[in-house]
Order: sequence, then structure tokens, then C-alpha cells
Amino acid sequence: MSIRPTEPANALSPPPFPEGWYFLASRRAVEKAKLIQKTWMGESIIIWCDDDGRICVAESHCPHLGADLGPEAGGRVCDGRLVCPFHGFEYDTGGQCVATPFAPAPKAARLRVFETTEVLGLIFAWWGIGGRPPQWNLHPDPLDQTGWSSLSIQTLRFPGHPQETAENAVDLAHFRYVHGYHNVSRIKPVSVDGHCLLSRFDFASKRTIAGFPYLTLNMTATTHVWGLGCSFVEVREHSTPFDMRFWVLATPVDGELIDLSLVTQVGGMSDPKRRIAGLGFLPVPLRARVMNRILTPMQKRDVLQDVKIWSRKQHLRRPRLARSDGEIMRYRAYCRQFYPAPPGGNHNDKGDHEAREKARESQLQ
Repeated sequence: MSIRPTEPANALSPPPFPEGWYFLASRRAVEKAKLIQKTWMGESIIIWCDDDGRICVAESHCPHLGADLGPEAGGRVCDGRLVCPFHGFEYDTGGQCVATPFAPAPKAARLRVFETTEVLGLIFAWWGIGGRPPQWNLHPDPLDQTGWSSLSIQTLRFPGHPQETAENAVDLAHFRYVHGYHNVSRIKPVSVDGHCLLSRFDFASKRTIAGFPYLTLNMTATTHVWGLGCSFVEVREHSTPFDMRFWVLATPVDGELIDLSLVTQVGGMSDPKRRIAGLGFLPVPLRARVMNRILTPMQKRDVLQDVKIWSRKQHLRRPRLARSDGEIMRYRAYCRQFYPAPPGGNHNDKGDHEAREKARESQLQ
């Protein structure tokens, strides 16, 4: 991407489509719509599932004569197969043409499909550097659903980049200044293990909840960043108490816009100490559901505060950092693995890493 004439030389956005897993839709949305078409990673794609529940994410044009396979063009799903509106070619969820109305299915007629994975009904597809296959898995440990609410999903679209949104995981200073959190403190330094970055910190937030003014929530947040498209945050609120999970899922659309999906879930409310909105008087199975409905708008409010900044900011390659900026440059070094290596470069070059660390230290002095 070239530098715009109005941008300083220090402002240059990273490539728009980093490698990783990116959220597309919920299984419920796919089953309800039957066939979904959208722009994802600069590609026009379609999503559907067969009668056995297998999900397919594929290019949205027929390899026969190039017809658009989306629902607005007449594409449809029949008996679990995608049917082209032009000549009736039928495709299974592996992308292979398996039938035509007038002749045997040509073996060469095959859709380009993208690898998918599913987490609690959330469908992700893999985008690899140079088309390479998945390099890691999301959520290596199963998530227990006992006592947890269903997922709440909200999606916003705005100009942005997934590296900028995921940077929140290490930018503790903005939690105080933008969101008004208190007592923000890191529990341990950020750790990086290959594709996974872990950030853990405490904070307090004063909220008005169901008519209770300035209720203070004392929380511990553990953020797992798996690539730049999936940040998974586990939150423990210690005073009520309850647990919360939320996913911040940034999906590039066309190189300029991103879809940011905020997915929330509440659990661990079998014995609330504080009678917020009468939760203690509700049947146990309803408590997490009600609390999730209460907290979801608050999470959205925080995200909208960030969107106002994300959608207007520039990415600076050489930010002028202060000591309070913590581990932003370590996060950015972590991000490099998700982009194609520069000509003659190596993302894992030890000398280059040491040089970056020395530069980071000098900026903080």
C-alpha cells in the first residue's frame, strides 16, 4: 500500500489482510439464511451448510461459466448442495461439483473453499499467507458451557485494521483515559508463545446497573490474542461475583473497512452476593442470561468509544512512546509473523528481534 500524499512518512498502514482465523457468521445465522454472501478479506464468498451440518465457505462464482452464486443472483441450497442459478451445477460442501442437469459432473468444476473452524457456534475461516493451510487452532481447550448464558453478538463496520483493534490487549493506559477504569494494573508481563499473546490485568469500573448508581465492579481480565482476528477475554468480577467471556473479532472486509463483532457470555452466578436487579431471587438458570443482557450494552458503549478513535487514527511505524505505554512495541513485534516476510527478510531473525528490543528500550528511557 503506497503512502498517501497527505500522510507523513511515519504513517504507513500494515498490509490489510494478516494471516489468521477470521469470524464470518454464527451457525444460527447460516442455518436461518440458508445461503449468505459477503465480502471477506477482499474476496466475494458464500457460506452455507449441508443436511449433516457441515459448513462450507467458498468463492462466490461458479467455475463453470463464472455465474454469481449468491442468493441475490439466484443461487440457492437444495438438499444440502449449492445450486448455480445459471446452469444448475450442484456443489457439495467440499466444493466439488457433484451433479448437473444435462451431463455428468465435470471433475474440474470445483469451488475454491476456505478452511473453517467453529467455536460455540461461531464460524471462522482461515486466511493464509500465499494460500498456506492453517498454522494453529483457535481455543485449544474446550469451553465448558455449564451455567453460562447463550452468546450475544453485535457487529459494527468502520474503517480500520485488525492490528489496531487487537492492540487494546496491551494498551492499559487507554482503559483509564478513554473508558474511565480505575486501579488498572498488570498482573504479570505480556507473554508470547508463537501465535498466542497473553495479557492479564486487574481493573475496577464504576457503572450504573439496573438503577444501582455507581456500582463498582472489581475485575481481573485475561486476554488471549490468537492472531489479529480473535481476542478472547476471560473476566472474573470478584464482588458479586460472576464470570464473563467476550470475544473481540475483527474481520477485514475490503482492505479499508473491518467488521468488528463483540460476542459476550456470562456465567458463574449460582450464588450472587449482591442483589443486582434482584438476581438472587431469580432461578439460577436465568441469572446469567439476565446479567448478560445488562452487561452487553455496557460493553458496546466501551467499544463505540474505541471505534471513534480507531476509525480516524493513523498507524505510526515509529510511535513516540512514553513509559506508560508499556508493551506496545512487544505486541507489534508479535504481529510481524502474520504478514509476508519482506524480500530477503525473516520474521524469526534473532538479530532483528534484538535490534527492535534495544530500540524499544531507548524510546522508553
